[in-house]
Amino acid sequence: MGAGFRASMNWLHTWAGVVVGAVLFAIFWMGTLSVFDREIDRWMMPETRLAPVAEPASLDRIREVAQALAGDAPSLFISLPTERQPVLGIGFRKDGEFVSRNVDPATATLLPERGTLGGTGFIFPFHFSLNIKLWSIGYWLVGLAAMAMLALLVSGVIVHVKIFADFFTLRTDKKAPRVALDLHNVTGVLGLPFHFMITLSGLIIFVLVYFPNAWQGTFPDRAGYFKEAFGSYSRPKANQPGDPMSLDALSAEAVRLWGGGTPLYLRLWHTGDANAVVEFRRSYEDRVTMNTDTLYLDAATGAVLSRQTQQPIMTAQRFLSGLHFIQFRHWTLRWIYFALGLSGCVLIATGFLFWLESRRKRHEKQGLKGLGVVEGLTIGATTGIILATLSFFIANKLLPPGMAERQSYEAWAFYLLWAAGFAHGWIRRGQAWAEQSWAIAAAALCAPVLNALITGDHLARSLSKGQWAVAGMDLALLALAAIAALTARKLQRRPATTSRAMPGRAQGSTRGSTREGRQHA
Repeated sequence: MGAGFRASMNWLHTWAGVVVGAVLFAIFWMGTLSVFDREIDRWMMPETRLAPVAEPASLDRIREVAQALAGDAPSLFISLPTERQPVLGIGFRKDGEFVSRNVDPATATLLPERGTLGGTGFIFPFHFSLNIKLWSIGYWLVGLAAMAMLALLVSGVIVHVKIFADFFTLRTDKKAPRVALDLHNVTGVLGLPFHFMITLSGLIIFVLVYFPNAWQGTFPDRAGYFKEAFGSYSRPKANQPGDPMSLDALSAEAVRLWGGGTPLYLRLWHTGDANAVVEFRRSYEDRVTMNTDTLYLDAATGAVLSRQTQQPIMTAQRFLSGLHFIQFRHWTLRWIYFALGLSGCVLIATGFLFWLESRRKRHEKQGLKGLGVVEGLTIGATTGIILATLSFFIANKLLPPGMAERQSYEAWAFYLLWAAGFAHGWIRRGQAWAEQSWAIAAAALCAPVLNALITGDHLARSLSKGQWAVAGMDLALLALAAIAALTARKLQRRPATTSRAMPGRAQGSTRGSTREGRQHA
């Protein structure tokens, strides 16, 4: 690997980044968008653009709507409206599949079917599973990439001796390798604590995926572990008809027992049976920790059957989960997360760019093919996935409502455009950067225009109606269009490929370069 420790760390930092950089960019990109996944839902689901209500409809009315829809489903799930999600959700299992519908909380009427996975159904799970469900392969790929990211962060600190001095060094007037390295250093130092926290917490959240038998050292069976950790409870059906209490009364009892804490969702088990149970999960909008506080009440009498209060070990785990998922109310911090997530994307992309530009001349001289492979991979992994995400948004507007398998076609639009981004990157290489940037600019401009034409909610109208989520999405897309267009223009002004190494290196000068830059090159 190298003659010394720092040289070995430099080798590790370089090649770990090249090998897993494409997966890491996808994770960080989708994770960054997931900070506003519910706002993306509002943009993609026009029927959910409802004004918040002070008092939602009676839960008893909601139960009637849910039972009429679910029929003899053994359980019902009801999620309550929040500041970020003004609709009420119902869900149940039917014929082996989970069915979910949105309900207007003011009138207790069903809203049109979603017809889309949206941000919470596609973008959010992508960042931790790559939406690959087979044998949990996606979770494992993300876990391996996260371990590599931790190694990259630690080795990056070791490699860059002047890491904090480099934070104040951004020379935009230099050649491409120098600018890429400076941006890499700045974003690396700026976001170092955040990137380490978000990566480590992501691994801890899915500890049972990576260590599925970890409970065996303490608990006699898996059910015992879940009971203590998450407060799970169950009792068999009586197979006799029951007369349930009012859900509103049971909800009020849950609020009383929690000392004013409000439910996030409730689940009805064995509906219509004498042994029916109502499960309440406490909301964590007012705290960082995603608590697992749970109440199980007898549906007929309101008696407490089981009460789970989070234990210290789970409190630590759920605190880290709360830091990662940021489901609590704090808009300033949410925007900081978004900015730091984008800095992670820049960190990964500039690492790729520096690797390419610092080796281009030598690889072309020696006739090596590796640079072309990595360049196509970089283009598809960065501009390609951004373009694919925009195609997902555009497909959402163009596909007709009520179309069969509509959400599948949206997903196919994403994957096909992403594959095309890789192919285009390998075929066009040098020109692909500017061409895909222009395509991003056009797509990012097209999406809000389509939203205005199809839904009637143009930017000014969204602002006047107080639909900040929709207006914010439109503004973000317009900002992306402007940035992409400026980037494309700048890229077209420089040669398609660069044949120069880092400035000062060819002449043996140290001006404009650092020891870290020479080691990376």
